[in-house]
Amino acid sequence: MQIERTKGYKEILTWMENSGNKPFDFQKETWQKYNEGYSGIVNAPTGYGKTFSVFLAVVIQHLNKTSNKKEKHGLRLLWITPLRSLAKDIARAMQVVLADLNIDWKVAVRNGDTPVSERQRQQKQMPEILLTTPESLHLLLAQKNNSSYFEQLICVAVDEWHELIGSKRGVMTELAVSRLKGMRTGLSVWGISATIGNIHEALEVLIRGDMKKTLVFTKEKKKTNIISILPEEIETLPWAGHLGLKMANTLIPIIERSNTTLIFTNTRGQSEVWYQTLLNVYPDLAGAIALHHGSIDFELRNWIEDALHEGILKVVICTSSLDLGVDFKPVDTVIQIGSPKGVARFLQRAGRSGHSPYETSNIYFLPTHSLELVEGAALKAAEKRQLIESRVPMLMTFDVLIQYLVTLAVGDGFDDKIIFEEIKKTFAFSEINEDEWKWIMRFITVGGETLGAYEEFNKVVFEDGLWKVTNRKIAMNHRMNIGAIVGAVMIKVKFMGGGYIGMVEEYFASRLNPGDNFTLGGNILEYVMIKDMTVLVRKSKAKKAISPSWNGGRLPLSANLSAMLREKLSEAANGNSKDVELIKLKPLFDKQQRLSHLPKENELLIEKINTREGHHIFIYPFEGRLVHEVLASLVAYRLSRISPISFSIAMNDYGFELLSDQQINIDHENVRELLSGENLILDIQKSINASEMARRKFRDIAVIAGLIFQGFKGKKQSNKNIQSSAGIFFNVFEQFDKDSLLLRQAYDEVFYQQLEEPRLAAALERIKHSAIVIKEVFNAFTPLSFPIKVDSLRDTMTSESLETRIQKMKADMVRL
Repeated sequence: MQIERTKGYKEILTWMENSGNKPFDFQKETWQKYNEGYSGIVNAPTGYGKTFSVFLAVVIQHLNKTSNKKEKHGLRLLWITPLRSLAKDIARAMQVVLADLNIDWKVAVRNGDTPVSERQRQQKQMPEILLTTPESLHLLLAQKNNSSYFEQLICVAVDEWHELIGSKRGVMTELAVSRLKGMRTGLSVWGISATIGNIHEALEVLIRGDMKKTLVFTKEKKKTNIISILPEEIETLPWAGHLGLKMANTLIPIIERSNTTLIFTNTRGQSEVWYQTLLNVYPDLAGAIALHHGSIDFELRNWIEDALHEGILKVVICTSSLDLGVDFKPVDTVIQIGSPKGVARFLQRAGRSGHSPYETSNIYFLPTHSLELVEGAALKAAEKRQLIESRVPMLMTFDVLIQYLVTLAVGDGFDDKIIFEEIKKTFAFSEINEDEWKWIMRFITVGGETLGAYEEFNKVVFEDGLWKVTNRKIAMNHRMNIGAIVGAVMIKVKFMGGGYIGMVEEYFASRLNPGDNFTLGGNILEYVMIKDMTVLVRKSKAKKAISPSWNGGRLPLSANLSAMLREKLSEAANGNSKDVELIKLKPLFDKQQRLSHLPKENELLIEKINTREGHHIFIYPFEGRLVHEVLASLVAYRLSRISPISFSIAMNDYGFELLSDQQINIDHENVRELLSGENLILDIQKSINASEMARRKFRDIAVIAGLIFQGFKGKKQSNKNIQSSAGIFFNVFEQFDKDSLLLRQAYDEVFYQQLEEPRLAAALERIKHSAIVIKEVFNAFTPLSFPIKVDSLRDTMTSESLETRIQKMKADMVRL
């Protein structure tokens, strides 16, 4: 039956017309496909109503029911979202619609911030619509009699699926959906996704088996206006980080002519610095500027989000905490500080402005050093061609599977034959075999080959025909540690007189001395002491303070953005670029060409530079820092086979440096062999300490798999203790259980995620077909080599001494 003829559709159409709206074609297509029993993914630009396409499909189905019999209350629509703030925003929009349509449905949010009393209420009587995270959904599956929660469930919607698919949280989502489908025959599953390079694969990952499936696209295209903020002068010897803050005053006119501006930084530390900088540059922003990131107190983040909705704030400086589809209508401008490192991330952030249909998203790009202007030009070209990165789904994450099985055992228990068949139908575990399944079952029941003597690892027992956890302590500890995000241990920061400000990493707090000043949540704070895992502080009058450091600060350049970067540099080398960014960089390019060479797309540049410090080799693949880190170690190892030599290594997203006190033997005769893809895996294993890297990876795996109990809320184990415990387990498995699936997973994650081995192999294949240009440079660093050299000094020097050293390096160089 055509959806347009139904009573429910007509009611929705009337409601939309009364609101001054009308449905888009992709929304009508989604409603039609849902009505026909399809599952699928909706792909549409930000602000076009992807949420309503799935939500209203369920509402129309409800309105179309002809029976006068009163429906039982219970969960109809389960909405899975990766961000807590996203859930609150969507719930608000849903409640307005239901009230307008006089539908007696409750909408509720369930996540880590939901009060215990509210969660208990939900378990007694589930709302018709529940918005939750993957972790909170697994916690529901760990409750007794959990199948009763889903008796009325007809649809599962996975919001921002593109954000989940490439992570272990995505695997958690796959497993939870497989269990819900096992409970509810005929369950509809719909994903909502931004554009990604592998949208068809994303469909196959989420919608499995013989389900009728479809992709729904929009014909409408979102307009994005990208403006690079150009510095007045171009420094021909750039270095990362120094330029952005010097250009802070250029943001003031942009902020003044906008309603509300979101300023995105890539790290929490950067956001703290920019908050203080903007206040210093423009004190009138006091009271109209706020700071939003994951380490700021939950209540303050909530206030900021509400203030954004109401248009109270003029500027919010944020991180990925506001990346996803939160709809703040007053926001009409976005500013990206420094390289976003990926096209998808940049466009996602751009979409936070002009959030309504047909509005243009305005995003400004402010470079933190001169060379980042090339990335500005590359981002414009990538957006025009829609070169969006793929999100590679994770496979065979046994730590997540082990946690999931114990979750089911803590809940109502599970039948291993039924669950094995469900798991095999997921994308993540479609290749699992009987031997691997037996290893996992043995691991959760008797601790595998090595841990049987310890009661805490004999978690699951067979009782009444099902595998269950009967030990209350094991069950409680497991529920406390459900999740796949294993970050550093965080401790709260609180004023001496009361009032929480946010959180910092335990490692950062351990380095503070009484009287030290640091920034958090836009405050300059004086450290007093640590008491009961809480940092106690008082307000400081200091003008300067250190910014907390958080892990994950350095994102690598994506493959798509790297490719566009090489193309733009090639245009500059050929002298045929019309991009304002590249025209502005002409003095820098001219200097690079004069001192050395400006590489084209089909060339690999190698620079040999001798200084008082030693002999330098700089190689520029433009493939991102992770690839360069491995490639530098690989080349160093292969050079050492020619003759014994030791190196220090530095890298950035554009290239890497090898420095030695000996002459480095690299020339046209051996360079092809040094950069060959032959024996790649073997040479990587020999060039890096793969075992030590796997040991580090094993820390997270051990926590997720339940080998290590992180502790209770507010009494978490220290990073040092967790790493030490993980190291003990790693050694035990290496010695006594070499077939351990968790050990295998650690090595796989090192090679395929940390070392990006597939991308490295592709880079070497590209280099194989490129011309090699080797240049000797005398008495000078080049514009390309200088930022790498500066990066090599960062970890050993304070910011003041680094600046002094940089000025000395410039003064010592021959002016050519």
